Amino acid sequence: MTVALSTAQKMGLAAWAGLLLVQVLWYSLYPPVAIPTWVAFALTVPALLLPLFSLPNVTRALLWVGILALFYFCHGVAEAWSSTGDRWLAFIEVALTLLLIGTLGAGVRRRSGAR
Repeated sequence: MTVALSTAQKMGLAAWAGLLLVQVLWYSLYPPVAIPTWVAFALTVPALLLPLFSLPNVTRALLWVGILALFYFCHGVAEAWSSTGDRWLAFIEVALTLLLIGTLGAGVRRRSGAR
């Protein structure tokens, strides 16, 4: 059975994948100074993979990623404020989290208007 995804869900899934890619890229290009790189990966990447367990229900998976995205938003804002070299990745992280949270809001607004 194939379920058609809405445009908001497709954008949310793309933002989720982009957020995961940014984490891998970030700690590959700019390894952390205070902690080992594997610790940074262990703290950031598995959290983004947890919603895969609820993926047959795309709306639920995106909801969980949206909740987790609040942490990544705070991380991006803090890094954009304090870092210089990797500031561009912080801005991308903030933009992806805002897109992800915005797609959740767009999906809710559309559904409530259809009733």
